[in-house]
Parts: sequence; structure tokens; C-alpha cells
Amino acid sequence: MLAKPGLDGHDQGAKVVAHLLRESGFEVIYTGLHQTPRAIASAALQEDVDIVGLSVLTGAHVALTGKVIKEMKSAGISEKPLVVGGNIPERDIPVLKEMGVRAVLPTGSRFETIVQTMREMVA
Repeated sequence: MLAKPGLDGHDQGAKVVAHLLRESGFEVIYTGLHQTPRAIASAALQEDVDIVGLSVLTGAHVALTGKVIKEMKSAGISEKPLVVGGNIPERDIPVLKEMGVRAVLPTGSRFETIVQTMREMVA
């Protein structure tokens, strides 16, 4: 599942990644723009997804990720891998990983890297 948390209105990259993953054989649920952390966790629970992906371009990736993690814990799905992509400064990658994010895919990540990362997570 791929979600756009918060007020970020730019979703072209998320749509490209969703299309790329579908073309690579993945079933992808794209929740659309302006999702709340609670809505993201609820959708992940209802759809029984294997991976939760967040696309964040606003710079609020640490705060939004923390809220999504909290909601995933509340929903009882904290074991599902969480991936964060978007405008992620290199200095924030260790912060996100310490929070429990399984993989960080900053803007400019190669398509091959994205697909390989997802395959490794579902294996």
C-alpha cells in the first residue's frame, strides 16, 4: 500500500512508483492524497497489506512517520514493514530507521532499487 500522509499535494512520483510496482508484478493500493495517519493504519489493516509505504515531499517526514507508527501500533499491525520515500535528507535516514522504518527511498532512488527493496521485504 502506498499513501500520501498530511497536506502534501504532490503525488506524481507516488503514482509513478505505484505504476512501476504494478508493472513489476506487485498488487498496489494507492490511498490518494491527504491521508491521516489513522486512515493509513486503518486501510493497511482492512486490506491486510504486506508493506506500508509513505510518500512525503513536505519535509514533515519524521513527524508524519512517527504518527503513522503510533497508529499502526494501536491497530495491532506494527510488525508490517514501513517504507518511507520522498524528499528525505540524508541526515534523517538514521532517524527514520531508529523509529522503526524498514527502508528509506529518497527522491531519485533508482527503479531497480525500489523493486528490489520491495521484493526483499515480501520474501
